Amino acid sequence: MKNLRKASSILLCLTISASLLAACGSSKGDGGSGSASSDSSATVEGVKKEGFPIVDKPLTLKVMSQDAGVADWNKMPVLQEMEKLSGIHLEYQLSPIDSFETKKNLMFASGDLPDMLYAADLKPSEQVTYGTQGVLIPLEKYIDEGYAPNIKKILDEHPDVRKSFTTPDGHMYALPFIDTAAVWYRSPMWYNGKFLKALNVTELPKTTDELYTLLKRFKDEDPNGNGKKDEIPLTSVKLDDLRMYFFGFWGMYDEKIYADKDGKVHYSPQEEGYKGYLTFMNKLWKEDLLDHETFSQTADQKKAKGQNNQIGLFNDYFPYFTLGGEPSSDNPLMTPVASEIAGTPVYGKHPGMSANGTFAITSKDPAPEATMRWIDYLYSYEGSTLFNQGPEGVLWKYKDKENHVKEWLPVPGGGDREEYRGKITPNFGILTPGVNDPEVTKGLRSEFDDWIDKENAEKLTPIGKSPFPNVYLTNEQQSEASALMSDLDTYVQQMEAKFITGQEPLSNWDKYLAQVKKMGSDRIVELYQAAYDQWNTGK
Repeated sequence: MKNLRKASSILLCLTISASLLAACGSSKGDGGSGSASSDSSATVEGVKKEGFPIVDKPLTLKVMSQDAGVADWNKMPVLQEMEKLSGIHLEYQLSPIDSFETKKNLMFASGDLPDMLYAADLKPSEQVTYGTQGVLIPLEKYIDEGYAPNIKKILDEHPDVRKSFTTPDGHMYALPFIDTAAVWYRSPMWYNGKFLKALNVTELPKTTDELYTLLKRFKDEDPNGNGKKDEIPLTSVKLDDLRMYFFGFWGMYDEKIYADKDGKVHYSPQEEGYKGYLTFMNKLWKEDLLDHETFSQTADQKKAKGQNNQIGLFNDYFPYFTLGGEPSSDNPLMTPVASEIAGTPVYGKHPGMSANGTFAITSKDPAPEATMRWIDYLYSYEGSTLFNQGPEGVLWKYKDKENHVKEWLPVPGGGDREEYRGKITPNFGILTPGVNDPEVTKGLRSEFDDWIDKENAEKLTPIGKSPFPNVYLTNEQQSEASALMSDLDTYVQQMEAKFITGQEPLSNWDKYLAQVKKMGSDRIVELYQAAYDQWNTGK
């Protein structure tokens, strides 16, 4: 499982990014947080703008974070090394991943604040609400005044990142995880290479008709060779795993809200392409080409079918996660297919940054300049290396230090490298602040990594577009959008299952469309079109 190192860090990024739209929102900015930051920033002197240690005198700061629960943060070599470098001692207020949201809400409600929030998952509405209240302090002042040269360089080179994390009142209250090379917004679709080989398939489908034909062959021609009709051409878990990928076959970039190449905002479940998607999936259902346990099975049950060599087409982060075995190039990435909709296929690609804020400084912090210096190190090559791979000599060493080429070392005591990595760094299983710098993995990449990049470059990147930017709504707009979307989500999800399984005939499409519009779908488009237009002007 040698590629899990890459998987754990990026997978969380994609999974959280996929919740971008549900999380969007803010309050009207009044710039009211400036006083909080100026009151708290003058209490610590001797903060250096460059070099280590960061402070002349030892400094202790309290940090709140999610925790994957693998090891004691006080004993992690990465954090011990960071304390030696910076002169800053951290006191940890940690919460398990599944209860972090509750603890974060209680923290904001009680006013019992740490000095900084790490792996904070701060939604746009939280950034602006607590920023304008003075609970979170603006960060751009410290970035632009020289306390975060690495972050400033990235923001200058990628103005969309700054734009997407600047609230309507002109402040940045949180920092994202930045990965400008990312392609996958959600995990993609894969073919079972053994099935393809058994059927002598040398060219993958390029249209929905060709895809249908191949799925029928999976069902009828015994590609797993056991003499039984137990093949499942296409499987899913409630369609949540395949929906976004398949939407692209009918011209839609996202499951809910997306802006097309001309900047026009759409609500997918009322698009003509959505009817095409439902029609195709209903056809697959009727002919037993789509797993009839799709709406009832768990992810583990789906994987069990994969490891039993029963599945022809499926979704997962990597194919061997479902099929078992080791990383290989035997199971190709699905080529998105064209439908009857003009301009298809399209692909909703990763926006290049996390949708939610991963780091923030509170008004309780006695030394925001020092804290910015501390976090800025994670956006450098050296800091990214330390926090993602650990100190030199533990899991890796330099093969050519001048050119940043590394090589893996044997895992101390044996075992899985990724599991051991979770014991030495906090950046494990959670989305943390920082940057995905290709330089950091030079020499450490496997042939499988290179193959994935090649598949992406050939099949996804040419048709890819980020569905929607990180935008901010006012409190009033967000309240309205949230209420409308909550009802719409419930109705659309119910009707999707009914249309696909045949409980609701597709002849009732117009009736469905009228109901969606009655429930406010056009108003959703109007709200997000205005937010997109504002974002697009850079204001």
